[in-house]
Amino acid sequence: MLIRRILVKNSLVLLLAASFLAGCKKEMAAAPTATTPTTPTTPTTPTTPQYGTPFSAVPNREDAVIYQVNMRAFSQSANFAGVTARLDSIKNLGVNVVYLMPIYPVGQLRGVNSPYAVKDYRGVNAEFGTLADLRTLVDAAHARGLTVMLDWVANHTSWDNAWVTDHPDWYLKNAAGTISNPPGTNYNDVAQLDFTNPAMRAEMISAMKSWVYTANVDGFRCDYADAPTITASTFWKQAVDSLRTIKTHKLLLLAEGSRSSHYASGFDYIFGFNFYGGIRSVYINNASATTFDNFNASEYVGATGTQQVVRYITNHDVNDSDGTPVALFGGDAGAMSAFVIAALYKGVPMIYNGQEVGMSTAIKFPFTGVKVNWNAKPEVTRLYRQLLKARAASPALQHGMPTASYSTANVCAFTKVSGTSQALVVVNTRSSATSFTLPATLNSSTWTNALQGGQVTLGSTISLPAYGYVVLTK
Repeated sequence: MLIRRILVKNSLVLLLAASFLAGCKKEMAAAPTATTPTTPTTPTTPTTPQYGTPFSAVPNREDAVIYQVNMRAFSQSANFAGVTARLDSIKNLGVNVVYLMPIYPVGQLRGVNSPYAVKDYRGVNAEFGTLADLRTLVDAAHARGLTVMLDWVANHTSWDNAWVTDHPDWYLKNAAGTISNPPGTNYNDVAQLDFTNPAMRAEMISAMKSWVYTANVDGFRCDYADAPTITASTFWKQAVDSLRTIKTHKLLLLAEGSRSSHYASGFDYIFGFNFYGGIRSVYINNASATTFDNFNASEYVGATGTQQVVRYITNHDVNDSDGTPVALFGGDAGAMSAFVIAALYKGVPMIYNGQEVGMSTAIKFPFTGVKVNWNAKPEVTRLYRQLLKARAASPALQHGMPTASYSTANVCAFTKVSGTSQALVVVNTRSSATSFTLPATLNSSTWTNALQGGQVTLGSTISLPAYGYVVLTK
């Protein structure tokens, strides 16, 4: 199902991955029955007692570094305990937010073993352990200063979700009056919910809120947030507004979507689909490195305050459909070069498990055939730690705003500032060495090498090896 999901998310990614999609055939669902949107209702506050103590160290949204855990591939045991055992390593990498892919029971009827076919929104998938095991993971994460987000799949359910039988009116119907799969897709393993139904919306939000109390989690990554197309914005605003009424928790909310309306709905983050497409374009198709500047503007249209874009060079979808960063972007050096831009230019970085050990084998859906080898490439892991440590030590790198772009066809170069903190980042996006000419305003300026330490006084040029990068601060 996830291979198909990536096909409809973003037009730029579709264009870049055209060769992959050429052999894919979409099954089109019958047109859904038109319904009149009804006024949303706000669910009442759940009576679920609070487990644990609300976590007080959730980072400000602009200071987050997100780590995506795919439990089926993360450890040999493929469960909550396997993640708990490696929390120190996650922490030491330099991240502060752990995002768990769906932890709910998976539907079997018409199923393809997708974790995104949810059978019970309030249940725990026995494949991963028990509620007590999940609580142990969350407690252990909090003890290490790590925030925990759950993946929430609102658009559709599995066909054997109890809602299908108990509340068939909560689902979209096709012209024949039959519950439909998501229109315009071939997601045949899931049933499309009807977001004009206020009772369904209220129960969806109530179930979502229950996890804040039941497992003491700190937020949600909302899957496929650009759907449903019907009343999407009003539903998400209702959901976010309701979640924000939980005053005991500081929740981080990520929309896996690119619509600017998600900012108005109150999400902290949207997904950088276009930025990822830009990375593919620059590193694979030799597009100009100035490409990134365009997305720094377009992806932030509608954002206010410190709302951010989450940027990445891989995740569970594109790792499956496109391949690993090592395979895509020119080996370990090219992948690291691309991540430096994603992590430092503008926004919040996200790492997908295994990326930090330079995995060259993709984690293919349904994610059961490959396990991450955590000892594969310690030098790659060291570089990730080095970069994220430097990022955390510099307000300009961490959450500063870009002040100028000096990018050329081959080199991505920019400055950032936050208060008195300044940074200069220069990244070679090509597989051959190059010399980058600095603007005259930077000649003779003195900086600290944020990665290796020591002072650097700039001349008129910087020599960069293939995929080389320089990160300077002051």
